Amino acid sequence: MQAQPLYDLAPVARLMLLGVVIALGPLAWVWLRNRRALPAQRLRTLTLITLFLTFDLVLFGAFTRLTDSGLGCPDWPGCYGSVSPVGASASIAAAQESMPTGPVTFSKAWIEMIHRYLATAVGVLILVLASVSWLERRRLSVSPWWPFVTLLWVCLQGAFGALTVTMKLFPAIVTMHLLGGLVLLALLRAQAVAYTQAEPSGPGPVPLHSATRLGLGLVYALLWIQIALGGWVSTNYAVLACSDFPTCQGSWWPAMDLRQGFTLWRELGMSHSGEAISFAALTAIHYVHRLSAYVVLAALGWLAWRLWSVPDMRATARALLALAGWQFASGLTNVVFDWPLLAAVGHTGGAAALVIVLTGAVFASRTYDSMSTSQFNISRLTR
Repeated sequence: MQAQPLYDLAPVARLMLLGVVIALGPLAWVWLRNRRALPAQRLRTLTLITLFLTFDLVLFGAFTRLTDSGLGCPDWPGCYGSVSPVGASASIAAAQESMPTGPVTFSKAWIEMIHRYLATAVGVLILVLASVSWLERRRLSVSPWWPFVTLLWVCLQGAFGALTVTMKLFPAIVTMHLLGGLVLLALLRAQAVAYTQAEPSGPGPVPLHSATRLGLGLVYALLWIQIALGGWVSTNYAVLACSDFPTCQGSWWPAMDLRQGFTLWRELGMSHSGEAISFAALTAIHYVHRLSAYVVLAALGWLAWRLWSVPDMRATARALLALAGWQFASGLTNVVFDWPLLAAVGHTGGAAALVIVLTGAVFASRTYDSMSTSQFNISRLTR
């Protein structure tokens, strides 16, 4: 049987056409509901829908990874050169027959391709956002560079998606692909805030004390570090390295190989020298993420307490507390109940939701210490 090339661009046009067909639904809904609205309102609605679908895409990407479907189609962007597993049925059947428990099965191929269909549709929506923003740039107070940067980022994200397949789930690439999806969420959330504030009756930036806003920025940075550590746990399949809580392997400081565990550029399951990665390295990956989680949970609690005193940020404070509780519960469930699929996908969803909430808080606020007292009072009265 002839080997399938890793990159086969033959189905690109058909895949793009399918993405356009999927994207037509959200686009038609936005046009019908907002045909008399101002450009900023239409773009805000389209941005929010794209944000919602991107969130779904991140969840489905986690589902694809956790069901070991990332290599369900071992080439890119199609499946054995076809736009769907239907056209690749003979190749999939042959691969499944030669390796029944391998990465290629009909169910895994469908999961992988549905993920690609959703990603293509999101890419089409972002392309429309960038195009309309540029055409309407003279009527908008929001810079058209925001959607343009988002378009460039989604192209880069697609490249990482291709590398995820062609480099056989290389941990560093898979982790960057996960982070790239969350950066895409952050970019879309920032645009949604900008369009909301650009509306005639839109709210102005929420004034925050300098210490609170500095804390917001620090917690935001901690969240990204924690997500990167969590992605590293997931892509190295290190979740079950510690199956008890709050200790790990019955110890508060288990045997760990930090150097091997955090050697970033290596193949899946292998050390930098080409040997099988040690259990102590997997333990290090897991336990560092757990220790960091304690810090992040405490930081989220502190930030929620600070934001609670700001009326316009009280909903954000509630969301942070709820999501912090969800992340603790879903993370604990992964450990105690041996990584159930629903909890594992939900843990990724919680991280994505935290990115959305904190990004919204960062871009919807400003430091009021830099304003005069009269400016501060006016900004409070006009909201």
